[in-house]
Amino acid sequence: MTTNPPARALSATLTASGHLTPTWRTVYEAVPREDFIPSRAWAVPDGPEPGYPIDRDQDPEGWLRAVYSDTSIVTQLDDGDGDLHTGTGTPSSSGSAPGIVFATLDALDVRDHHRVMEIGTGTGWTAALLSQRVGADNVTSIEVDKQVAAQAEKNLTAAGHAPHLVVGDGAAGCPARAPYDRVHSTCAVATFPHAWVAQTRPGGVIVAPWAPLYGPGQLARLVVDDDGCAIGRFPAFASYMMLRSQRRTVKWDPHHTSEAREATTQLDPRTLAHGAYTADLMIGALVPGVARIPAPADDGTGNFSLLLVEVDRNDGTGAWAAVDYTPGETDYRVTSYGHRDLWHEVSSAFLRWVGYGQPDRHRFGMTVTSEGQHLWLDDPRHPITQ
Repeated sequence: MTTNPPARALSATLTASGHLTPTWRTVYEAVPREDFIPSRAWAVPDGPEPGYPIDRDQDPEGWLRAVYSDTSIVTQLDDGDGDLHTGTGTPSSSGSAPGIVFATLDALDVRDHHRVMEIGTGTGWTAALLSQRVGADNVTSIEVDKQVAAQAEKNLTAAGHAPHLVVGDGAAGCPARAPYDRVHSTCAVATFPHAWVAQTRPGGVIVAPWAPLYGPGQLARLVVDDDGCAIGRFPAFASYMMLRSQRRTVKWDPHHTSEAREATTQLDPRTLAHGAYTADLMIGALVPGVARIPAPADDGTGNFSLLLVEVDRNDGTGAWAAVDYTPGETDYRVTSYGHRDLWHEVSSAFLRWVGYGQPDRHRFGMTVTSEGQHLWLDDPRHPITQ
């Protein structure tokens, strides 16, 4: 039972913000987050504050404050090769911030009898929360990383929870335990695995972060119909690590510069780098396989570059583009290379969003079928992508 002052303070904060409903507050109080966070980890606040190390042995009060704040706790870097004390490496497993955890679980709308498949066991905390809510026998949780899975099993056992645990690629689901009433993903996807849809009963719900390479992630809530399609909208923003089988490395490598094309544009690249998230949503759907890298100059000049990279061909053959802003100029230089004109694709998608009246997130939706997925506006019969 969660009784310490930091835990009670977090409960009050999440309740006041609307993230923690009465049903989930009861579950939260029964499943202490501290039971699932390692002694040494890397805390990542939601905001401009930098990450910092936490160590229960060296600073137990500071560790507990971090655990019971609305903060992501990174538990693994570089698939186990990084340094949690210095934060060196790319996060590869974590305990997500409680606010988004409970917002996602609330969107799942689980009932007492529901069978739930979770993608990404991580620390085991959300598997424990679900086990407390619907019963451990009804929860199947899949983790791709053997070391992470082993620690999660230890955490769950010590906390008195015994969901069905699977080590493997979550993209495949767990057909042996299907069908499921709910599918809950703690990792983001650019392409929804149809296995999740196929293993969900008609009327069942899939809640997962959708994260195309361009821009931030969106939380998708999809309902499976009788025809084996999943259709739904985006109720919230969501920033999660990618499903490992869909991870991509994004790096700036302007190869073949002697063959690059030069042009100009009057569209300020800062508009696309720091614009509306819903513009990013549409661009991400219309321009697949492309990532953006905002690159402000650090010399005080105010110069800025928007870098675009074709990630799926990030091997010295892919397309790239750089759009440069210089204060006082109205024509901005565009340098590009490759079989795709990335700036034309991205700017055209942005202007198409403007032409639709700059719709917000709630007007967009996603349909997933056995043949693929497409984004739509206002109604599934009005697809934006095919």
